[in-house]
Amino acid sequence: MLNYLALGDSYTIGEQVPFSENFPSQLVALLRKQNIQIGDPLIVATTGWTTDELQASIREHHIQETFSFVTLLIGVNNQYRGRDVENYKAEFTQLLAQSILFANGHSRHVFVVSIPDWGVTPFAEGKDRHKIAQEIDAYNSAAEKISFAHKCNYIDITDSPRINGNKEDFLVADQLHPSGKEYAVWAERLAAKIIPTLNHTY
Repeated sequence: MLNYLALGDSYTIGEQVPFSENFPSQLVALLRKQNIQIGDPLIVATTGWTTDELQASIREHHIQETFSFVTLLIGVNNQYRGRDVENYKAEFTQLLAQSILFANGHSRHVFVVSIPDWGVTPFAEGKDRHKIAQEIDAYNSAAEKISFAHKCNYIDITDSPRINGNKEDFLVADQLHPSGKEYAVWAERLAAKIIPTLNHTY
């Protein structure tokens, strides 16, 4: 029986969607359809968390076990609060190293998910959408480079919310966070990377 740890913020826990519709749960459902025996995801994520807040929570959880694979999606709240990319790079690198340890030292079993661009959503009305997009791109570029340097996987999902982020059925009631329909896209992209990795390993 495989196990899965999902680390992140609102995009991982699935703000305002049923637990079964967040992307970790949809991912597990896709894996089970491929006859992969896997337990329910362990999610360490809360809406509003920044990199340092996720790191603090990981310490508080005292997680002793290791996992078949780990996903990491973090940084949007760093950007939202106006923190600089250099700070993000340092704290993201620490989180990635921790994720590799959780994956029993197998860097190929760590899957970093890119940060969505919340600037396209109705919630961002009146804000500088171009500036938000530039900052999200800078964060994602940093995460991608650090992920590859550590031989981890990087899954780019940002294009999908940029296309669908102003469509009512791809958003929940707050007009900011994705609906299960958007998370399904992310789960499919993750599954396409994770299934070959698991089949090769197990």
